[in-house]
Amino acid sequence: MTSGQENDYKAKLIASVKKEVKQVMEESVTKKFVHEESGSVTSLCGAVEACLSQGLRRRALGLFKTSSTTALLHKIAKHSPEAALVSKKVIELENLDPNRRSSSSSDSTTKPTLMKNLSLQNVNLLPKYLWIRLALFEKQLSRIIDYLVTNAGRYYDKDALVADPDYGSILSSLLVGPCALDYSRTKTADHFWTDPPADELLQRHRISSSHSTPPPVRRPIPNFRRSLNTSSDESSNRCQTQHLAKDYVESLHQNSRATLLFGKNNVLVTPPKAGQTEPMPGYLSLHQSANCLTIKWTPNQLMNGFTESDVPDKNIYWDYAIQVRLDEVVYVHCHQDVETGGTVILVGQDGVQRPPIHFPRGGHMLAFLNCLETGLLPRGRLDP
Repeated sequence: MTSGQENDYKAKLIASVKKEVKQVMEESVTKKFVHEESGSVTSLCGAVEACLSQGLRRRALGLFKTSSTTALLHKIAKHSPEAALVSKKVIELENLDPNRRSSSSSDSTTKPTLMKNLSLQNVNLLPKYLWIRLALFEKQLSRIIDYLVTNAGRYYDKDALVADPDYGSILSSLLVGPCALDYSRTKTADHFWTDPPADELLQRHRISSSHSTPPPVRRPIPNFRRSLNTSSDESSNRCQTQHLAKDYVESLHQNSRATLLFGKNNVLVTPPKAGQTEPMPGYLSLHQSANCLTIKWTPNQLMNGFTESDVPDKNIYWDYAIQVRLDEVVYVHCHQDVETGGTVILVGQDGVQRPPIHFPRGGHMLAFLNCLETGLLPRGRLDP
């Protein structure tokens, strides 16, 4: 990278931290608390991890044989009391599960841009960015970064963000606010997401009242033989549909299992179904879970609801709904047009092109790509 590109990249990393800090502070104000497993906390820790990983010297970590920030924490624990406190807690937690390494380990940074490991059989009991989380909850994160900024010459390249006298101090200052918060561990039956916003409740009602079946993001319904009691079956199916609609709508919004990174209405997509040639407007969203990034597109007919006379077969709209995992994508093609807002085309590992996504005017395509690259950090990035 040239000097200008390095500065732009560092500015982007700091901007990502600013955004996540703002999200955490706003959540603290609106909800009166922030849960330790909140998606906002995970996103903030990921942004901090990206900043600390940039320009980190591998040889400075000695016998740890890794470029992870966790190894850096253990390295500085001999000189920083704050780091020693967090390092001890990390070791205690990792010893409870000796077959697992901390989620900040370097193997996550060596994978290709959009190619992720799909082995999900072994669920990591430790949360992502473990030491950064613990340092945040113990109110030590800003002090640890202060130490790294002061002693950056030992551990970082000279052009690293932490070694920059301006960006390094900005990073430390940004984390003073989140470190001052008290984080809750209390869980409700619905994982502390017990009060959905009004628009989610309306969409849940519209989808559940459409007498249709959500797409395969839901749990499958066992195929039981139809009972002689027709009214009982209809009532049961109705309850199942409402429950599945609840799950589907929750998956489109910020929830306890995934962070909503981007959302835009009236994005045009031509569904890959026979007989559908005209682009349809719908809701495009980008979600970040612990395992992957997911792009979802839902037709407006499902988001807004429809009456019985609108269309004879409601299930056809569920067939149009699209869900794409980013770890199944290898190429992202972008086409700009002065008359429209631009088009994004995703190409899978099998070489098959996903339906083109046509954005409305107003810079929405660029915003989507920025959110996409932010979600890929620190494990990957878009490579022009």
